[in-house]
Amino acid sequence: MANLALVYGMRLFPAEDLEQVSDATVQLKNGRSGRVTMHLIEGSKEEIQATLLRSIEAFFEMYPEI
Repeated sequence: MANLALVYGMRLFPAEDLEQVSDATVQLKNGRSGRVTMHLIEGSKEEIQATLLRSIEAFFEMYPEI
């Protein structure tokens, strides 16, 4: 199994202040680049935490070979 790197970021903003969320770009050592899709979860602290945990579980279900 290869050594993996999970790229992620989190920051809280007031929901009413958001205008746009864009993908992030990662530059790889081989000269290629990759995109990281940014996700938006709105709600109370508890709703955001619950949704984030479900999202993480679903993410790793997409990669059963890991």
